This record gives sequence, C-alpha cells and structure tokens, in this order.
Amino acid sequence: MTENLKAPKLPVEGKRNILITSALPYVNNVPHLGNIIGCVLSADVFARYCRLRGYNAIYICGTDEYGTATETKAMEENCSPKEICDKYHAIHKEVYNWFNISFDEFGRTSSPEQTEVCQAIFRKIFENKWLSENTMQQLYCNTCERFLADRLVEGTCPTPGCEYDSARGDQCEKCGKLLNPTELKNPGCKVCQKTPRIRDTDHLFLELPLLKDRLEKYISEMSVVGGWSQNAIQTTNSWLREGLKPRCITRDLKWGVPVPHEKYSDKVFYVWFDAPIGYVSITSCYTRDWEKWWKNPENVELYQFMGKDNVPFHTVMFPSTLLGTSENWTLMKTISVTEYLNYEAGKFSKSKGIGVFGNDAKDTNIPVEVWRYYLLTNRPEVSDTLFTWSDLQAKLNSELLNNLGNFINRVLSFIAKPAGQGYDSIIPSVPDDVSGDSHGPTKKLADKVAAYIDQYIEAMEKVKLKQGLKVAMSISSEGNAYLQEAEFWRLYKENKSLCSLVMKTAAGIVYLLACLLEPFIPSFTLEVFKQLNLPVDTHVSLCDDKGDIDRVKRPWDIISASHKIGTPKPLFRELKDEEVKFYRKKFAGSQADRIVRAEAEAQNVAEQLKKTKVSDGNVKKKPAKSLNEVKNKAESF
Repeated sequence: MTENLKAPKLPVEGKRNILITSALPYVNNVPHLGNIIGCVLSADVFARYCRLRGYNAIYICGTDEYGTATETKAMEENCSPKEICDKYHAIHKEVYNWFNISFDEFGRTSSPEQTEVCQAIFRKIFENKWLSENTMQQLYCNTCERFLADRLVEGTCPTPGCEYDSARGDQCEKCGKLLNPTELKNPGCKVCQKTPRIRDTDHLFLELPLLKDRLEKYISEMSVVGGWSQNAIQTTNSWLREGLKPRCITRDLKWGVPVPHEKYSDKVFYVWFDAPIGYVSITSCYTRDWEKWWKNPENVELYQFMGKDNVPFHTVMFPSTLLGTSENWTLMKTISVTEYLNYEAGKFSKSKGIGVFGNDAKDTNIPVEVWRYYLLTNRPEVSDTLFTWSDLQAKLNSELLNNLGNFINRVLSFIAKPAGQGYDSIIPSVPDDVSGDSHGPTKKLADKVAAYIDQYIEAMEKVKLKQGLKVAMSISSEGNAYLQEAEFWRLYKENKSLCSLVMKTAAGIVYLLACLLEPFIPSFTLEVFKQLNLPVDTHVSLCDDKGDIDRVKRPWDIISASHKIGTPKPLFRELKDEEVKFYRKKFAGSQADRIVRAEAEAQNVAEQLKKTKVSDGNVKKKPAKSLNEVKNKAESF
C-alpha cells in the first residue's frame, strides 16, 4: 500500500486521466478472499496496468464506517462505534498492505471531509427540489428511547413454514426472505429485549422517478461507451424495469453524517446515500484540488470495481445523487463487476466466519504472489467460481512453479554459470552475422510475442483481467517451448553465436514477463528485477508514445549486451499434499468451530498433564506445552 508522500497527482491536459475506485469495504469485520478479489485486488490490477501504460491514474478507496451494522457490532463488543471503526480500519489496512494493494489514498467515511462533502451534495439536491418528505412506520423502544434500525430488532419470521424465532428486522437468515421490522411476529429490541411499539417517523426521500429521464440517458450512453460488464447491465435494467421509486435517504441513528436540516437534525443519512460519496471525500483527503478529478468529465474517466450486490448503488443511486445536484460531475464510465467466489463446498461468509480471511492468508506460509495469482486466475468475472485448496495447489505447482518459475530459472541459471559452462552472469553480445529476424525459431517466437502483447493490451483495456493474465502466462509457455526447440545447451557447444542470440532473446522474455505480470503479482516482479540486477523503476512502460511496445516485440533487443545479472534462485516453492491437507483441516467450518476445536485441544492437553506422572528426576523429558501455549497457537489460526 503506497503512502501518500509525493505531491498528489492531478489531471493533465492531453493525457489519459483515469480515476479508479473499488467498493468501500464495510468496517465491521475482517475481509475474506471473496471480498478481496471482488473489489480492492481487481481495482489494484487495473490501476497498476494503467501506470504500466503511462496513464495518469489514481486509485481511491477506504472503509465504509457508518450505519446500523457498525452500531450493532459495537454493542456486541461493548464499545463505541468509533472504537469499532478504529479497530477494523487498522485491520483492513494491514491486510491490504500485505496483499500489496497500491492505493493512492486509503481513507474512511467517518472523516470530517465526508461530512462536509455529503452535506454539500445534500443541500444542492434539496435546493433543486429533488427531495420529498414522507411518514414511515417504524418500531420504537420505550426503554431505550430510540427508533430501532432493522438489525436492532429480532423476532419470529412471518414466512409460512419457516417461523424462525431469531429472524432479523431486515432478513431471515434461515429462509433468506427480505423483511421489514414491522412484519416480524413477537418483535423484540436486541438491546434490552423489551417489546417495541410501532410509531410514525418522518423521513426524507430522493425522488428517483423525477430523475428517471436523466438517469436513463446516462445509462444508455455510458453502458455502451464504457463497455459495462454484462452482469452490471442486467442488474441495472432489472431495476429500471421494476420502476424507480422514491428512496429514503435518512435514518433514526446516531452514528452517521448528520442531516443539515432543522427538522431532521436528530437523524443521519442512510448509509447507501453517504457511502458512495466516500469516494469523493477520500479524494478530498488526497488533494484539496479534488474537484479537478470529480468535476471534470471532459478530461477524467471514472472506473469502478465491485461485487454484484453493489451494482444498483453505483449505476442507479449514486449517479442519481450526483445528477440531482445539477453540477458537472465526473460520472462513472466503466463498471467492472464480479460474481461470487465460493469456498470449498459452501459460501464465504463474514457473519458466520466461513472461509479464508485476509489475516488467515497472511498467517500461512504461502507467499502473497501465490494468493494474488490464484485469486486472479479464479476471478469470477461472468459466473460464480470456487476456491479449493487442491486447485490452489495445482495452479501453484503447474503454472507458477513448472511453467513461469521453471522458464526464468533455466534462463538466468544458465547465463550465471561460469565461462565454459555459461556466460559468467553477463548478457551475451550477438555477432553481426546472426539476427533474430533471420533465425527461424527466434523470429517465430517474436511474432507470437508481438501478437500476445496486442492481445494483452486489448484484454486489459476492456478490464478483462483474467484474460490479460492468461495471455501473459502464455508468453512464458512459449518461452519454455523456444528453449526446448533451440536446444541451447547443444548450441553452446556447437554454435556459440546462435546460442548467444537464443539466451539474449530468452533474457528479454524474462524481462518482458516481469513487466506484464507486475499488475498481477508485483512482488514476483520485484524479485525478477533483483535477479536481473535492474532497477524496477526503469522497466518498460508499454506507453504508446515511448516506442517501448515496438521494442518489446523484438525480445533480443530488450536487455543490453554486457549487462551483468544478479544471483538467480527459485521463485516458487512446491505446495505439498500434506500441507494442503493441513490447511483444509485448519480452515474447515466457521471461525467459531475453529475456536471450539482449539479449546477442545487445550482441554485435552490439560487432562494429559494431570495424568502425567512426576519424573523421578533421572530421565529428562521434553517440557509439555502449557494450556496458554495451546490457546495462543489456536488463536493464531
């Protein structure tokens, strides 16, 4: 995660200026792998690609901190919402830092800047008369002296045949039906367990039906120009077909952005209204000239990344909010939406603690580049995909180790061999009578690489990240085939001039792979550049106006002759069957199940300690693990 130490970037006239955001992760829990691939990792890959292409791009994100879920979590942990947000913001930041997410700014929606920007937008919408007032019926707790938000009410599900007695006010976890708190049978306040009563309360509504024409014009134009993903188009059209209805933008809560209106001063904005505005307020934390990014649609392209459950908030709600101000906002050009990543036999679940979470990945001995690679090859772009430990093992061992790592290590290890066996770590010069254009296998490789680079750029421009990664890995496969066809070990003895061409070309492919894979696995790129003994900040940019694209299509010209490389070493380690078995067992069930298992193990150790006979002093024994040691080990899982 980059720290904002440099002067903030601003749009540059004549350059391609790209503003990138990913859905703001909610701050009441630790993000799991499905959350990570669904927003921050996908956006990071695209941001890194934009920099590789020489575009003027910034990546903005942060934690979504207001709303009922935070208040509920705070009550569970017996602390204030602010303390919950501070705790989980730090956890999120640490996880994304480990995953090498290159934010230009990672902020929070509980900032003073969020209040300022959110209230300013509200005032504009209010002045333009796009808001209405309406009375709602809501449950009120006399004991707590407050209206109860959806999640602060529990009762019996009204669905025939279900009648689950711990249904929440917004949804029944047993049958999955979406609910209104007033529909629950035997409702109870989650805080004091007393029975609440129905009471009228006034709220403000955004009049989406009045904004319909403006919104539909924006959607019909931008979904084509921006190449929206099909799942985003389908979800948006479904909302439009059902008919737009006024949406309530206020809530009877304390934790949120206060409504700047005398009548509603005891209310806050509903989280769906204020959270997307967080993109703007976090940018204002990045630079005081934030309007040059957000009110500059002629010169700035906005790309947004999220999971499919977030689509209507970004294609309907947020654009309507900005359109309602009648100001010249930078509206979203492209939306990239993922389906769900499922875990082994079921679903990832933050609430139930099922699956591998960001801190779990960090605590394994599997390197970050492996996690990034696996999640990106498995990115659920058009349908749900499945995380399995055996698939992770297969992709690491076959694709990263045997394909990519094997190619790079073969090339650099041979160049590093002492004179008489190799090139003594020096990139060889190629005699004038030998040419890449005239050597059949080398020319064939160069033509294939040129085609792959074009395919790579085409895929990445369309935000088809999985395809871009697949194309880059295909170049590694071609490199391995080239080494086999050229039989460089034979050429070294029989035709040194031709062998020099082959190895100089192969070293160029190593360099090219490090560049093309940087958006996906940046820590791998750093290590390859270290082994090549090249500064990472001078690598090829793939920028149209620098001529680099033409140069990399002639791989024998990429690295200069006489350059001395560093020390080669293996880039990846095999993941063994016993390790896979260990991880599958370790992360089985929910986090609660894991705690129960750990406590059972600790209890078993305690029982064994009681039964152990005291040594007679003549035989030395290994000290037994203490109860606390076992518990600490379990908690680290």
